[in-house]
Amino acid sequence: MATQTLQEPSFAGITTSVPSANTDTVILAASVNGQRKGFTVFNDSTQILYLLLANAVSSSSNYTVQMVAGSYYESPFAYSGVVKGIWASANGNARVEEFV
Repeated sequence: MATQTLQEPSFAGITTSVPSANTDTVILAASVNGQRKGFTVFNDSTQILYLLLANAVSSSSNYTVQMVAGSYYESPFAYSGVVKGIWASANGNARVEEFV
């Protein structure tokens, strides 16, 4: 029988806006105290955002998820590491909400 783990609810959200860039960019720093419960990213751009959930260089060939213009992403499994990204062309922002 599988064991269920319940996560404490989040009572606060921290909103940031990260300007787009066509170079490797930190979208969300790693959670140093482990309090992150999750995060969301909205690609408020007309360009593709290549989002990477790893401490490596993001690129159009090294990414976790390809976010088309106007798309939304929710973090999996309470991921607390660094989130990086690169846009196909600098235009718009990543709208980020971190839940703690």
